[in-house]
Amino acid sequence: MVGIIDYGVGNLFSLQSSFAAIGEACVVSGDPAVMRGCDRLILPGVGAFEDAARKLRESGLYELVLEEARAGKPLMGICLGMQLLFDRSFEYGEHRGLGFIPGDVAPIADFIGPDLKIPHIGWNSLQFRNESCIFKGVENGSHVYFVHSYHACRCEAYTTAVTDYGGTLTASVERGNVLGCQFHPEKSGSVGLRILKNFANL
Repeated sequence: MVGIIDYGVGNLFSLQSSFAAIGEACVVSGDPAVMRGCDRLILPGVGAFEDAARKLRESGLYELVLEEARAGKPLMGICLGMQLLFDRSFEYGEHRGLGFIPGDVAPIADFIGPDLKIPHIGWNSLQFRNESCIFKGVENGSHVYFVHSYHACRCEAYTTAVTDYGGTLTASVERGNVLGCQFHPEKSGSVGLRILKNFANL
């Protein structure tokens, strides 16, 4: 059973529908007891880092995520959920993350050309950098859907895929049982469904 963590930030319905489409059981809940009963966890997220981190703490789910991931349960962060996996973010100040993956979250404006629009929205290709369990059966160069103005950096050792948008941006990361996708697999067609299936099969 995949548990989708509901802490008031995230595209929960699309994720739930995607797991239904691939025949995988999932539950959306903000109840720590329900999440502890799941085999795998997904941390979604849209919006601002500081607001999401605060809501995660206030919901009582911050400690749950730390405990379950440290115990070895597979955890996948998606979009802002991936950014929360890092040490800190520089989105409107400096804010502490969960600290599972060493690195920072910074504005993509620091990494791309001056003539490109922000946020980075739309389909873009993945270029694999390191092997990842969630990309089994996914071809290098496959396109996925992005919506973001910030991205993870200084995390090369854990980067499994990048994308090009006037510069190299981190697209996915992995450290042990903790994984992250900057893109939205639930909005990425058959490629995204394959990635979610791979996660569900861990």
